[in-house]
Amino acid sequence: MAFDGLFTKAIVSELQQLKTGRISKIHQPNSQEIIFQIRATNRNHKLLVSLHPSFSRLQLTDEVLTNPSEPPLFCMVLRKQLEGGMITSIEQHENDRIVNIHVQARNELGDQIERKLVIEIMGRHSNLILLDASRDMIIDSMKHLPPSVNSYRTVLPGQPYIPAPPQNKLDPFEVTEAEFNTQVGALQEPKDVVKHFAGFSPLTAAELLYRLDDNNQSFTVWRSFLESFSSGAMKPTVIENDRKTLFSAIELTHAQGITQSFPTLGDLLDKVYFARAERERVKSQAIDLERWLSNEIAKLENKTKKLQKEQETAQDLDTLKLYGELLTANSYMLHKGDKEVTVENYYEQGTTVTIPLDPRKSPIDNAQRYFSRYAKAKTALIRIAEQLEKTKDDIEYFEMVRQQVYQASPIDIEEIRQELVELGFMRARRSKKKVKLKKPQPEAFVSSTGIPISVGKNNKQNDYLTFKLAARDHVWLHTKDIPGSHVVIHDIDPDAQTIEEAAGLSAYFSKARESSSVPVDYTQIRHVKKPSGAKPGFVIYFEQKTVFVTPDEDLVRKLRK
Repeated sequence: MAFDGLFTKAIVSELQQLKTGRISKIHQPNSQEIIFQIRATNRNHKLLVSLHPSFSRLQLTDEVLTNPSEPPLFCMVLRKQLEGGMITSIEQHENDRIVNIHVQARNELGDQIERKLVIEIMGRHSNLILLDASRDMIIDSMKHLPPSVNSYRTVLPGQPYIPAPPQNKLDPFEVTEAEFNTQVGALQEPKDVVKHFAGFSPLTAAELLYRLDDNNQSFTVWRSFLESFSSGAMKPTVIENDRKTLFSAIELTHAQGITQSFPTLGDLLDKVYFARAERERVKSQAIDLERWLSNEIAKLENKTKKLQKEQETAQDLDTLKLYGELLTANSYMLHKGDKEVTVENYYEQGTTVTIPLDPRKSPIDNAQRYFSRYAKAKTALIRIAEQLEKTKDDIEYFEMVRQQVYQASPIDIEEIRQELVELGFMRARRSKKKVKLKKPQPEAFVSSTGIPISVGKNNKQNDYLTFKLAARDHVWLHTKDIPGSHVVIHDIDPDAQTIEEAAGLSAYFSKARESSSVPVDYTQIRHVKKPSGAKPGFVIYFEQKTVFVTPDEDLVRKLRK
């Protein structure tokens, strides 16, 4: 990947459409992300700032992020200082991954104030800092850096702002032709470019050297290459090869793989980062839940092994019954004190059986002992069979829930916890606040032909969608014999394309997400039934047809409402 200084320049170029725009709303979905809603060019834009150590970025986005019921303190500070303010300029700092956004706002008294947002996109060192632009004084920041953490600069409210340390590299946009001719001979490998010029990542440097080599190290190529990051020559591109994802604001002519182009850098970054970042958001909220589910599944698998051993031991019940019957029939030849006896097996002519005896017991007592053991073994087999069936059902259920956690959005996690508490598997969390239970909200999609589709992301949503929200004549879909979501097409007679797209959603939100040619059954809601006593999400259905589809993340993003 390559969110370097040159890519930052391209982002700043794309963000120029926000100039003179008004900041209408500010949200902080989590501890690492801020969303600014900006009204500019007669439409609403969403500007995302992410400080995630692996997915740090600045971009326009169309994706939806769930906000907490109460905004964090930093979000409230931003709202107080910036909401209603007008963006006057957006600029890059010295070809680095630092962007300054100047905002003209008003304070509580109505006086005009100048504020500056400093966005530092630097991996785990990323930060978002709000300044009083008139004094370059820090009002607040998303991450606080006291002197004990950073000896170079202090990032705390009330402290003067000190920019991140300079890289002491040449600005490639300021290089003259003479300087270029002096330097170009030393540029043999990407690391040479990265070492001498600011804003280059190894990927961008490799592309530059590839073009220079093909064009005999021309200064014209150098200038054209740089200017493409801030002009209409940009071509947002993603290349996937060898399980790696490469992206750039311009075409990557030196790289091989499956190539995809996008109309904007925001669309490109949504493609590259959003699903991964969403998974990280869920992981941060559900790491304890995932661990608990894995432990429960491991316990149940161990229980299954023990039950199977007990079952093998109890399988000897026919032998116990035979011993009891033979001892009863031959009691006349037994004596108290015998340790064993060999008798004819009248079930198999011509064979004998040696039966161990308890010398302390009488012949009749020895026979009764075997009959008693036979009765216990017979009862144990029934109990073990029931326990094995229940354990199998529980493993299947927890596997399904674990899959739902893996594919959930942050808003779905609490519903999953609630379901496990209601079924008695987990204890309810202690909370001073009384949590108000909300109606389940299946995720909404719209097919290419305009027909609404709903997807249940957990069992509560599945049951609500199938048995309360959908009409009896609507079309219901589910992966065939594979754990997954309930999907409903809200139409009596959907077209073939809608059925195929809904099947694609069903396959994507299932355990077969990474597979191809996934079988998906579909039928009318009237043919879907819930067995008595079944766990949430479990149904039986009939009168189904089957379609085969391959899950496609791009289709999911396209159809998401």
